[in-house]
Amino acid sequence: MKNTAEIGKWISKIGKQLADALVWDDIRAFLAVTRAGTLSGAAGRMGIGLATVSRRIERLEAAVGQPLFLRQQSGYRLTDDGAALIERAEEMEAAARSLTAGIRQEATVSGTVRLATAENLATGLIIPELPRFRAAHPRLTLEIVTDIATVNLHRRDADIALRMVRPERGNVSLQRLGTLGYGLYGAPDYVAKRRQPADVGAFDADDLIGWSDAYAHLPAAQWAERMLKDRAPVVVTTSLATQLVACASGLGLAVLPHFLAGRHDLICLDSDLGIDQSIWLVTQSDLAASRRVGAVADFLRDLVKRNAEALAGSS
Repeated sequence: MKNTAEIGKWISKIGKQLADALVWDDIRAFLAVTRAGTLSGAAGRMGIGLATVSRRIERLEAAVGQPLFLRQQSGYRLTDDGAALIERAEEMEAAARSLTAGIRQEATVSGTVRLATAENLATGLIIPELPRFRAAHPRLTLEIVTDIATVNLHRRDADIALRMVRPERGNVSLQRLGTLGYGLYGAPDYVAKRRQPADVGAFDADDLIGWSDAYAHLPAAQWAERMLKDRAPVVVTTSLATQLVACASGLGLAVLPHFLAGRHDLICLDSDLGIDQSIWLVTQSDLAASRRVGAVADFLRDLVKRNAEALAGSS
């Protein structure tokens, strides 16, 4: 057996050769033969042919200029030079594993994506499905902004948006995903007691739930205002959630998205109000190649597609 000093000199001597001439597959074969003790055992471990293992060992020995094994009938036994190479080979093996793990980690989507969307889509559609999204992308954080009146993608207030109003400016890409349908709904008790005839569109004597002036631009608010004419609403609210509760409580009729109203045992009196809206996926154009933004975009596309009938009100 060579002494430690000689082994150290030998390792230093072949250091440049290891860097320049060795092939990682040959090192793997060397370690496999060392651990299995035979070519056939190493071939089985690596899932390759016996001849391939033999060829790799011969190539490695040619690269280092020394025989690494004693070929015996009982198997392969390390020479002194082969034994000296074990530590270096195992270091290379550990480095290769670390590199592979690093590549896998780098490929994992991570970071934060800021999503702007309407409150009703956030609470009624997106958030209930977030556990599935998190399972697929545990290192990605989704920041959901529902105060979309103050969010402007042109100012980069958000990375991506799911909204019902198509942007008219800004460096963004657009994709229409589906339709958000609306209907006029009432609680069963209210509908049973209403004084109005059953004719569709005849709501002159009904109590209607209205929106505050700050939300007068909403299609639902505009429809209710047209129906009210000079009458006062029974109650005025500033959110879809309060509209829904007021309607379910029997206060009056409210214009609500089909997919939300259908979950609260409400009765639809008119499903064709003419105010259905397109659902748009809006993305910052310069983030189109971002894997984290792309993951969120794919999640939203799939979500709207799977719930298309409920969102449109055609189910």
